[in-house]
Amino acid sequence: MSERTKVAVFGAGSWGTAFSLVLADAGHQVTLWGRRPEVCRTINETRENAEYFPGIALPDTVWATPDPAEAAWEASYVVLAVPSQKLRENLSEWTPHLPPDAVFVSLMKGIELGTTKRMSEVIAEVTGAGPERLAVVSGPNLAREIAMREPAASVVACADEAVARRVQALCHSQAFRPYWSRDVLGCELGGAYKNVIALCVGMAVGLGFGDNTTASLITRGLAETARLANRLGADPMTVMGLAGLGDLVATCSSPLSRNRTFGERLGQGMTTEEIVASTRQVAEGAKSCASIYDLAARHGVDAPVAEHVDRVVRGEISAREMMYAFIARDTKHEQD
Repeated sequence: MSERTKVAVFGAGSWGTAFSLVLADAGHQVTLWGRRPEVCRTINETRENAEYFPGIALPDTVWATPDPAEAAWEASYVVLAVPSQKLRENLSEWTPHLPPDAVFVSLMKGIELGTTKRMSEVIAEVTGAGPERLAVVSGPNLAREIAMREPAASVVACADEAVARRVQALCHSQAFRPYWSRDVLGCELGGAYKNVIALCVGMAVGLGFGDNTTASLITRGLAETARLANRLGADPMTVMGLAGLGDLVATCSSPLSRNRTFGERLGQGMTTEEIVASTRQVAEGAKSCASIYDLAARHGVDAPVAEHVDRVVRGEISAREMMYAFIARDTKHEQD
């Protein structure tokens, strides 16, 4: 994609900022929408988002604004990188300002509470966009490493292959390698579920358990993801790829992961309320565990990890009780 393209990125948090850098490195003009005017002003004046990435310079082709109309003006692509549970509210306000033919690109990894809708489904419902205008990006993409231009890969999925390839070209930079797919469902499920599994793994780490425990949780969590994905009609290979296993490994293994860190603090005895009060960043799994368990239950899929993580987050059981509840479950064939 040699011609410079105008891209609007809604969300000046860690992932929105990092993806803006990817797009700018790929040769495009990026307008970054931020909720707080002072953050936007600082980005424009200092060329860095000091709140998330101090010392990492943003290219001159990234400009920040708190005005959604200014951010969306003449954009060919609208990238959405806000907390998943805030998407419907925010997008309802932004929709009148968005170009009618822009392609939406979701960076969000969550399932909406109450409706159990995936983020692409929420976008379609609020904006009226058809599947050919809905793409998702998902993979092992820890925002700080992306911002530091460490090599990484991801998956761009859209029901329309031509659009998936266009978005793939849009974000292919010297350090970011995207692959294309048509399995939007599988990519979104993998991205949302891995946050819940990372919470569980973090709890094990916080309790002081070692590699046997965390490897078991990662593997059984992947099996749980695959059961739900299979029931809903996703491609099983997506769960084994970058948007499934790849994202799961990165999120469960890295101290940069907000969900794993949140889980560690739960394992150390902090309550959900105490953890939320101590940080400004959102751990998507702490919200989505309830909606993912709800989604699995609606489709008759056994989901013990999502169920028990949700109970810990709610304060109904402790992290230690959760771990031993897994051991006490009825034994069965590994593939059941």
